[in-house]
Amino acid sequence: MESIKEIYRIGQGPSSSHTMGPKKAAEVFLHKNPEAKKFRVTLFGSLAATGKGHLTDVAIINVLGNEKSELIWKPDVYLPQHPNAMKFEALNGNEVVDEWTVFSVGGGKLEGESIDENISSIYPFSTMVDILAWNKKTGRSFWELVEEVEGKQIYEYLDDVWNIMKNSISRGLESEGILPGGLKLRRKAAAYFVKAKNYTGSLKDNTLIFSYALAVAEENACGGTIVTAPTCGSCGVVPAVLKRMQDSFQFSDEKIHRALATAGIIGNLVKTNASISGAKVGCQGEIGTACAMASAAVAQLLGGTMLQIEYAAEMGIEHHLGLTCDPIAGLVQIPCIERNIFAAERALSTATFAMLSDGQHLVSFDSIVKTMNQTGHDLPSIYKETSEGGMGLINV
Repeated sequence: MESIKEIYRIGQGPSSSHTMGPKKAAEVFLHKNPEAKKFRVTLFGSLAATGKGHLTDVAIINVLGNEKSELIWKPDVYLPQHPNAMKFEALNGNEVVDEWTVFSVGGGKLEGESIDENISSIYPFSTMVDILAWNKKTGRSFWELVEEVEGKQIYEYLDDVWNIMKNSISRGLESEGILPGGLKLRRKAAAYFVKAKNYTGSLKDNTLIFSYALAVAEENACGGTIVTAPTCGSCGVVPAVLKRMQDSFQFSDEKIHRALATAGIIGNLVKTNASISGAKVGCQGEIGTACAMASAAVAQLLGGTMLQIEYAAEMGIEHHLGLTCDPIAGLVQIPCIERNIFAAERALSTATFAMLSDGQHLVSFDSIVKTMNQTGHDLPSIYKETSEGGMGLINV
């Protein structure tokens, strides 16, 4: 597995695969061809189908230049490697002097030939069963595995991640008005946060976590700076849950960093053995993985054993199996924003349920990841980030 930095990428929304990935690809190609007179970019499959709603064209043109860029949209053409494919061509006159086909595979990560970032596998394990065996042998936990492999300097990065997560919550709680994109969807985080102050007990707790998740998801929808966890579309779950835990239990930032390390391992396992791309396996790969990451983080913060943490993570995915990716108008707004809210709430519930048990359970984390991957491949393509099926067909 790669560094957990690949799970926590810092950038602008609204989509890690449709905005952050194409922007990075454009930067790579421009760096390689700075003297090109013109650039032609062909977008295939899901990138073309929902690219305008995800600001794919804006991300690319902002890098390559409006006058020098020509975009071609081919939503009906799917390259076999991945639904999110791009072909960059550098031209001098009518002559193509360089071309590059690259794939945006989720979480802002690129996969393709001649990429300038070749992040190697650094973890000795790629399955949960191997990590649990290591734990049994050493007595150490998930976050200690991260520290052993990536060094204590990883906490400097996780400190940046946590600060940006908190900042995205703060900005979202202050901002009001209409989200961009044409749906005329009003931001709700600020109002929910104010209402929470008038409530008590569980109603207050729920409303607060709703407001935190709304804040980050709405910031993402506006193209604000967020952290993929594991994607832009699911970026509100982990920050909301960790903020609520820190508020309730006064956990130090150091403990939150360790929880982020554990959550990063969970996201990494899904990414390695299945996918976190909605265009490939549906929203179960995004919001389901985010729920699993947050569930594991909470279980650790509450003093859970390795088995309890694994159980919490497994349930986070199990109860999102089959979730489609069918955004209305191709925007990361409906149903995406509300899914962040309820995944955050579910993460707290699954962690609590796991902590009430001894951690023993029949369905392993590795098994549920494999099942999610197969379920995603079995989903018709219209339910995988094309806006051609499901809620994507609703007229609003």
